[in-house]
Amino acid sequence: MPTMNRRKFLAAVPLALAAKAFPFSGVFVDNPQSLSSASGQKSSTQSAGTHELDFATALQAAEAIRRKQVSSVELTQRAFERIDRFNPQLNAFVYQLREDAMTRARKADEALAQGKASGVFHGVPINIKESFAVAGHPDTWGIPPMRDAIAARNSEVVDRLLNDAGAVLVGATNVPVALGDWQSYKPIYGQTNNPWDVKRTPGGSSGGSAAALAAGLGYLSVGSDIGGSIRVPAHFCGIFGHKPTLDLVSMDGHLPGGMRSAPGFSTLLAVAGPLARSAGDLLAAMKVLGGPTGWDAKAWKWNMPEPRVRSMNDFRVGYVIDDPTAPPTSEVKALLEKTIQRLERAGAQLKPGWPAEYKHADLLENYRFHLDAFSYSTAPPAEQEKMVRGADAETRKNSGALSSFAEWQRQNFRRLGFRAQWQRYFNDVDVFVSPVAYTQAFAHDHSEPLSKRIIATSSGPRKYTQMFNWVGAPTLTGCPATVAPIGRTPEGLPVGIQIMGPFWDDATPIIFADLLAREMGGFGFVPPKGYE
Repeated sequence: MPTMNRRKFLAAVPLALAAKAFPFSGVFVDNPQSLSSASGQKSSTQSAGTHELDFATALQAAEAIRRKQVSSVELTQRAFERIDRFNPQLNAFVYQLREDAMTRARKADEALAQGKASGVFHGVPINIKESFAVAGHPDTWGIPPMRDAIAARNSEVVDRLLNDAGAVLVGATNVPVALGDWQSYKPIYGQTNNPWDVKRTPGGSSGGSAAALAAGLGYLSVGSDIGGSIRVPAHFCGIFGHKPTLDLVSMDGHLPGGMRSAPGFSTLLAVAGPLARSAGDLLAAMKVLGGPTGWDAKAWKWNMPEPRVRSMNDFRVGYVIDDPTAPPTSEVKALLEKTIQRLERAGAQLKPGWPAEYKHADLLENYRFHLDAFSYSTAPPAEQEKMVRGADAETRKNSGALSSFAEWQRQNFRRLGFRAQWQRYFNDVDVFVSPVAYTQAFAHDHSEPLSKRIIATSSGPRKYTQMFNWVGAPTLTGCPATVAPIGRTPEGLPVGIQIMGPFWDDATPIIFADLLAREMGGFGFVPPKGYE
């Protein structure tokens, strides 16, 4: 192979990477710079050295290692150098695995010298949300009584990233107490800050992962999402995130202390999914993370279905960018409107409005019922007693926490009815786009109770709990939803868009997110100032 420096590498390899990450005919072949543009790379102006890869995609980093433009040891050392420099102001990491990571990086380089690569992310430094068990390390979920909880073995997600994808795990990232907030702070590890403005939150509960990726502290992460916990941090930090189809990615080992759930258990709401700096990384990660485990793996296999369409002018796009349940601020709405206009100019077939006969307020009511039921059923007995004592008559009547099984089942039929309604809608459109949240990243607010918090916005004070309202439909129905950056507000804060897809069709919203980034200039990941 002819010699190639890192600058030439970043400019030359995206087409090859795309072919590996997206094995669908017709994707990327018209744009050999696609992954570079999607990741915010400016390879023609960067100087030689590992720093050229600081904000590369995970696929680009993997290809650089395979082509021996850089070693896994060099990239891993560089990751820790950046963590040393930037983590003190961000507090994104709650623990680091320096010795383990360097040992794994050396083994990755030794394997490659023997012509062996162990997976799509061979030798690439990544991080993981603290709520996923890593053998021998803390898995507290931010719960003070769990401060000393140590996981006995890896979660399924961690095993797949390390054993199947060949990644190098450098550490775990911060979360709020019990993963229950759109901010990431807790008594055990403190507050995580947004790299775009450290006075603001990076989101939650996967906020540490999003902050780390936006600041160039690793190349990929996996978070969990039941109330926007992947999507909101991606939106607040200007990166890509994917909430997969319900139960596509195993949640085994995603419990405090690394405990395992009963085989076959489903929360009916929560999922695990990737966060990254490009849509290509999301899809490559999903191919590693998705599919059956345990007993199920004996009976069936899973393959990522092809996207419905492969070019923007073939996409049928439903959209709603404003709604009385959570109207977006003027800054967010302006970027959403600009995106819709550019989609129209790009030839996408637009269909405004909610699905026929759909009532979003009714779905949100059902969503909150199931959230309450899940939260109550999995809470410790003392917390359950506190919920019962604090419940007023209205709560007792409408909350899933205190319902009879018969009422829960009635509400569950409603949940499945909403999924069926959306699936019928997806006969007429391929994706549905909407806000991720009504606001951009907001200032830290640790006041209690959470339900009483008010967010100050340019459009006036807003209820904190309205953050549920735009993420509710994909969560309740179990449909996949991808978040992609679409620009920044006048004060320089990133804004994302939510792209909901049909049940099991995860590649469709991810491909749409990639097309946004590579075909419509100004979209995609851009590093925050001061971290280049």
